[in-house]
Amino acid sequence: MRAHIVWDWNGTLFHDMEAVLGASNAAFATVGIGPMTMQEYREQYEIPIPRFYRRLLGRMPSEAEWLLLDDAFHDRYRELSAACGLTDGVLELLAGWRAAGHSQSLLSMYEHERLVPIVDGFGLTGHFLRVDGRSGPSGGQKAEHLTRHLAALGEHVDPARTVLIGDAADDALAALHAGAHAVLYTGGSHTREKLEPVGVPVVDSLAEAVELAGRIAG
Repeated sequence: MRAHIVWDWNGTLFHDMEAVLGASNAAFATVGIGPMTMQEYREQYEIPIPRFYRRLLGRMPSEAEWLLLDDAFHDRYRELSAACGLTDGVLELLAGWRAAGHSQSLLSMYEHERLVPIVDGFGLTGHFLRVDGRSGPSGGQKAEHLTRHLAALGEHVDPARTVLIGDAADDALAALHAGAHAVLYTGGSHTREKLEPVGVPVVDSLAEAVELAGRIAG
């Protein structure tokens, strides 16, 4: 059985934090929350997202407010993310991992129907055994999605030799839930200070993450 990486998309392979911040500030405006700086966002952000909004509002958003927040975020994100690109070195890292005889897949909490053409547009689809985005409502956690993703990969992948590389504490919690490993990358949605308490390795580059994944799962 080969070593396997499950890649996260937003904030990991896809360098979209400026779009995420702009979309978040557009969403905040719908419920009277002032705009954040990037540092403030990365210090405050958490998953599940309604809990993040509860932190900012001082209470859970109502159903109507949640719909306003979610719609505003996704509308603005689609506008801004068109200008975003891959994180530095992604093409070489994906090709190198594959050339070494290992396997990899992609699991994102971005809507599946919107994710697939974007990944394909960057010419990445052929690197992955499987590409899965979110099905169902937004705002949830990744654990059950990862369990289904690994089950769909079947005999091709052993969770015990699988490392999820992502940028959020929720990525690590999902991996632990599924019996896999995790390496967290500081270039996305969370600061190092938010990631380290989870108790998995934390790195500052995707190259470090891949090298570490090889040692963990190899």
